[in-house]
Amino acid sequence: MTRRPTIADIARAAGVSKGAVSYALNGRPGVSATTRERILAIATEMGFVPNRAARSLSVSSAQTVGIALRRPARTLGIEPFFMELISGMEATLSAGSFGLTIQIVTSQEEELEVYRRWWAERRVDGVLLCDIHVEDRRIEVVPSLGLPAVAVGGPIEGGRLAAVWHDDQEPCGEVLEYLYALGHRRVARVAGLPHLLHTTIRDAAFGAAARNVGLDSFTSIHADYTGEQGARITRRLLTSAARPTAIVYDNDVMAVAGLGVAHELGVAVPEELSIVAWDDSPLCRLTHPTLTSLTRDITAYGSRCAELLLARIGERGANPGEPAPSVQFLPAALSPRGSTGPAA
Repeated sequence: MTRRPTIADIARAAGVSKGAVSYALNGRPGVSATTRERILAIATEMGFVPNRAARSLSVSSAQTVGIALRRPARTLGIEPFFMELISGMEATLSAGSFGLTIQIVTSQEEELEVYRRWWAERRVDGVLLCDIHVEDRRIEVVPSLGLPAVAVGGPIEGGRLAAVWHDDQEPCGEVLEYLYALGHRRVARVAGLPHLLHTTIRDAAFGAAARNVGLDSFTSIHADYTGEQGARITRRLLTSAARPTAIVYDNDVMAVAGLGVAHELGVAVPEELSIVAWDDSPLCRLTHPTLTSLTRDITAYGSRCAELLLARIGERGANPGEPAPSVQFLPAALSPRGSTGPAA
């Protein structure tokens, strides 16, 4: 056919009504098994693909999940974390015949308005909330809309919003104990955005771990996860009077940039400076030396978030008084590589 086949085309070819074709394609009763098989075979032969928009009107399901991200579009293409996270989500969603809609927004108000519009227009069946803030209005507003949602991060207090999250406290202790055992006493951390929940948790966990192991000096400087800020802060640290002997970065992009600054300034890694990156990725294994990293399965993490959201969509309206589930994912584990060694 030179045009897109329709239900009417299938009905004519099968010699049945359009209603019978609709029953067969949607797996509903009303046609015999033999007729159903014949209709499905003809639809496959014609290359029929259901119109998702029309189907959403008839069955009240868009078969789509949405994500609104408050991050510059230019940073998403170079940050392995989000690419791996989304690939895990997409794998699970596509297996369930769900699509994924992503929209870039500039503010929380714009993000909430996107959710309201998507839900009112039946554009999505649920949403995944990324970059959970310390004070986050979405935790209250989104459940009040009746929109199924899962927070990618946490833990979320109160139980109104389902969440999948990592324990950030245990890895912080593991990193500083490792560096202390190597003889490092002056350690710095190039942290993420200060208003994010996981950054706040890491701030407290790193501070507690530094006191527990007895570091002489520990400092955290917040950045925006970009290579530019990672490089700028590293340059400041390595040219200071009390230069750290080890630096921990809150993501791999900043760690790679920091390694470049060390090479630029003639600071040998790991002989004079040890470097640890949070969120292992192929980037960490392509540098020289390779970067010691905190490794976690981001693809599986994204997949688990999508699984929980599909479950929430499936049980929509049931047991509204029950607290939302909170799923703790496996914590990151330290993967020592060439960028760490004994303190000079």
